[in-house]
Amino acid sequence: MVALNGTELSTRELNTALRALPDGASVLITDPRGRHNLAVGLSNHVAITIDGNAGYFTGGLCDGPDLVINGFVGWSVGENLMQGSIRVRGSASRSAGSSAHGGTLIIDGGASLRAGISLKGGTIAIAGDAGAMCGFMAQAGTILIGGDAGPGLGDSLYEAVIYVAGAISSLGADAQVE
Repeated sequence: MVALNGTELSTRELNTALRALPDGASVLITDPRGRHNLAVGLSNHVAITIDGNAGYFTGGLCDGPDLVINGFVGWSVGENLMQGSIRVRGSASRSAGSSAHGGTLIIDGGASLRAGISLKGGTIAIAGDAGAMCGFMAQAGTILIGGDAGPGLGDSLYEAVIYVAGAISSLGADAQVE
């Protein structure tokens, strides 16, 4: 396993090192220090563990890697995810999985507002509660919510499907309970 230390490398250096890894490699990033834009734009099939909190756009624009974040994440984790998986062992801020086309995003905690906004495919699984406007303009794919859903769930929903284990505060336009 490759080890990369966030105190020794800049965000650009970390992402450059990740892009250089061959398919099948495993890497551990220690001390990420809540840094933004970690593990973005990757197309190689690698296993990445970020040991700590990460900032916004973590795992964005990816097409292949499997990513585990042992902490919380900022805005837009897994934004435009095409393939691969991202697991957040904490909660996620706004717009988790926005515009994702494929892959799987798993959030062990809750997700703030607009999780799955403009979802185009793939699966988002939220173990806890989801904030307001979850699934806003979701076109395809599946959202699973293990807790409660905030107001405006599925507003302007197209063909995506949202499952909620808890209570639904309110549905948005075009959403219905089946």
